[in-house]
Parts: sequence; C-alpha cells; structure tokens
Amino acid sequence: MAGWTFLTHHAHVLLAIAQNQDSAVKDIAATVGITPRSAMTILGDLEEAGYLEREKRGRRNHYVLHPDRPLRHPSNAGHTVGELIRALRDVR
Repeated sequence: MAGWTFLTHHAHVLLAIAQNQDSAVKDIAATVGITPRSAMTILGDLEEAGYLEREKRGRRNHYVLHPDRPLRHPSNAGHTVGELIRALRDVR
C-alpha cells in the first residue's frame, strides 16, 4: 500500500485531542504516530490559527477546541472542525 493517508497529521492531532482534552503531548504523538516534537509543532500551529487553546492545569495542559472554526482548504471552508470531528469520531 502507498505511504499516504487522507488526513494530515494536523487533523489527527485534532481528533486525538477531541478524544481526550487532557492528553499529554507524548500520548498525542503516540496516538498519531509522530514524534513529541512534531506534535508540539502541530499544537503550536493549531493554537496560532485559533483551532485550540492551551490552559495550564497544574503541570499539565488542558486543550480547549474551537469546533466552530472553518476548515482551511478553500474547497472545504464551508465546513467546520466540529463537523470533521463528528464525522470521524471513533464510535465503539
């Protein structure tokens, strides 16, 4: 099988946070299959773009998602992050 996927690491990080907003960076990285350093970079990108906020809770971060934010690609801009999360939420 080819080495590509339909979703970016940024989308996978958002989905991981939607599953657990108190995840540690190392846990987010493990879930997505990237390094903790890459996860930190992506979290910074998402925070800078307004898709999430980090709140300090003791020694840990808590992430607040902004599901009303539009997707970034022009062809998907009519849809929100919340729609993406709901569509891909892991229902077990």
